[in-house]
Parts: sequence; C-alpha cells; structure tokens
Amino acid sequence: MGWHGGEQSRLFYSFNLEERIPTSHLLRRINPIVTRILTEIREKLKPFYSEIGRPSIDPELMMRMLIIGYCYGVRFERKLCEEVELHLAYRWFCRLDLEDKVPDHSTFSVNRHGRFRESDIFRQLFEAVVKACMDAGLVKGEGFAVDASVMEADASRYHGKAPDEIDWSRTERRTRAVAEYLSGLADAPPDPDRKTPKVISPSDPCSAWTAKANKRVQFGYALNYMVDIAHAIIVDVEATPARTYDEVAATRTMIERTEQRLDLKPDRLIADTAYGTGKFLGWLVGADITPHIPVWDKGTREDGTFSRSDFTFDNEKNEYRCPDGKPLRTTGRVDQGRTVLYFASKLDCSRCPLKARCCPNSPCRKVPRDVHEEARDRARELRGTPEFERSRDERKKAEMRFAHLKTHHRFERLRLRGLTGARDEFHLAAIVQNLKTLANHTGSRRPGEQAGGIP
Repeated sequence: MGWHGGEQSRLFYSFNLEERIPTSHLLRRINPIVTRILTEIREKLKPFYSEIGRPSIDPELMMRMLIIGYCYGVRFERKLCEEVELHLAYRWFCRLDLEDKVPDHSTFSVNRHGRFRESDIFRQLFEAVVKACMDAGLVKGEGFAVDASVMEADASRYHGKAPDEIDWSRTERRTRAVAEYLSGLADAPPDPDRKTPKVISPSDPCSAWTAKANKRVQFGYALNYMVDIAHAIIVDVEATPARTYDEVAATRTMIERTEQRLDLKPDRLIADTAYGTGKFLGWLVGADITPHIPVWDKGTREDGTFSRSDFTFDNEKNEYRCPDGKPLRTTGRVDQGRTVLYFASKLDCSRCPLKARCCPNSPCRKVPRDVHEEARDRARELRGTPEFERSRDERKKAEMRFAHLKTHHRFERLRLRGLTGARDEFHLAAIVQNLKTLANHTGSRRPGEQAGGIP
C-alpha cells in the first residue's frame, strides 16, 4: 500500500493550459469553427458600444461563455460564471489564462437585453453557422422538415388571469416583457382568425396558455425548427406563443426568410397533420413546394350519415354529386373567408330514399368546400406513395432535435421572458446543436484531421 507523502510543496510549476485539453473534447472540436465565425463579431457590435467610459467586456468572450452554457445546460449567468472560473476547458475555450478574471454575471443582463438584442447578433451568428454547414456540404436543400416543441415559460401556471383583470399601469407590471406585449398589441393588425386568449400571465403575457407539454396546462412558447433532412442541420428557427395557428404561420416566415437570406428553397416540405390546413397547403403548392403533409380533415362524420368524402366533385360544372346522383350547387359566397358552401335542392332531398342517412335533421344537405381544396387534393394524392412514406420516416430527424435539446442540454424551461427573450434563447440552442453536428461530420470526413477540427 502506497502513501502519499511530502511535506514541502513545489515552489514553481510548469503548466500549459493548451496541453490539458484533450483533442476529443467537444469544446476543442468546435473551437476552430467558432473562432472563424466570431472574427467579424466585434465590427458588427462596434456601433452599439460607447467610445467613452470604462472599457467594456470583450463581446467575443461573452459569446463563447454563452455557447458553453447552452452546450452543457448551464443557462444561469451566475452559475455559468462560477463554472468558467473553475473549469479548465471552459477557460481555454474562452481564451482566459489561469489568472484572468471572469466577467461578473450582471454583465450578461446588460448585454443580452441591450447591445446583443439591438444588433440582432444572435440571428447573425446562427446564420453564419448555417452557412458554415452549407460550405461543408451538410445542407442539400432538397427536403425540409418542420416541427414545433413547447418550452415552458418563466411564468407560474397558478397566477394566470383574464386579460381584462390585469392592471398594466401598476409599478410591478412595468417590465420588459409587459412593454413588449403592450407594444405588440398596439402594432398588430386585426386578424379575424386569431382568438383572444382567455388566460394570460401577468409576468410574461406574450406566452400562451397551453396543455401541449407534459400533458399539463402551463404557459409556454413554441420552439419552431426547420431542419434539412440530409444531416439534420437546423436551417431556421423561430419563437412563437405555443399556439398551433402561430406555429403554422411561423413556417411560412421561415421558408421565405431562408430563401431570401440563404438562397435555400426546398423541393418538398415534411410536417405533421397540424400543418395540413387548406390555407397553408395552398400557399405551399403556389410556391411550388411539394407538401408531404397529412391533410387536416374534419369532414368525416361519426354518426353514421354520409361524410363529405361520399360526395363527388365535378370541376367542370363546379358542383357536387350526392350518393343518389343529385347535384349540390353553390351561390359562390365564401363563408368566413375559408369555405364555399354547396347546397342540395330541398325538393330532391325530400324525395330521396337516402335522406335518413344523409340529412335526417335538416331539410337539405350542404357540403363545405375549402377554397384551397385543390391543394388539399394534391396532398391527399401524395399520401401513400413511396416518397411520402420515406418523408414520414425522415420527419423523425426534426423530432430528435427536440429530444436531444431537452435530454442532453437540459433545455425545458426558458430563462428569459418575452418573445424576444425566447427568440434569443432558441437561437443559441440552435447554434449549439448545429455546431456539434458540424464538428462531428467534418471530423469524420477529413482523414488525418484532429478529432473534428477544421484547419
């Protein structure tokens, strides 16, 4: 049995921090990519810093610290500063020597709510990482998968109130999140399709009252990802309240923005039934994007009477034919801006032997037809094809992104409030996930290269 002895400590040590970080460490593998991307960050942020006063903290250092925090699930600024203070690999990645001082946690609040948000630097950093993935050949642009996952907001689910019960003029309500919410109400145009929320949070009113996550009711935001299915690279990200209507609308925003900023447009879009609305499918077909999306159809009846699918539509005559062969015609009036109603003749229905199975409680049968029904029919034709079945399996790549984020990065509840706070956090999460994928793939593709690094 050995004994660790020695009464005199060494007076001098030869310590090289560079040699202490193994080549296989995640931070060493992503460091060359981050270094290349952050070279221009100082110039982009220069207009947001004052030329007088004390020198501010290097923005590249703060960005590196935030990347560490979202890589390892340390999203509390105070805890992150403590970890960087003690962890050798964190210090090395942040380019801090053993005697260098770590920034105070309060510095993050000033920059995240001020300079970083005003400069939209997180969005620029995210797009720079996507372009790096494109340069590495990891983005094909042939097929995109879109999905959303609910992240719990930093708001108590026990303190929700009706919108007309909250006095926004009270001192404790004068926060960034409330100011953003009130500003959005003043600037938003009226939308007949959007329902007024019944319950909102006084502390984070932009979040939505939802029961999607964990099967319990809570306030939350939707993390919307659009993923290139070739290597599961996140090509766009958007934050919305956790409502299906907003999630579908965000998909159109992401597709248009990706085409404009990155010159990427998919040949096909993969999504679940929540995205199979007539309006969205009509826009996809009009944009020449093949919708590999199940149609959201509520025309099937469960009471034993004929469903809408039992009626045949004649495009040339613009009329339906009932199971008895009688026509259903329309006046052309669009109901609620979404559907056109087709009515059968009362005389035909009164004499029809199938009336008991068609419209037993009304004098005549009416059938609604979506104004984008042709696009819905196009999506129905694709279902069941080998290409559609392959896309259904590939959609799991988007779902796995959310699973990894919640499991490996411990990202289930937001730290920042307001829609802009959620957007900042979602951008950082997507940046970290793309960096890890890029480091892993480029490392495996280049023989002789050091453990995923880029020269």
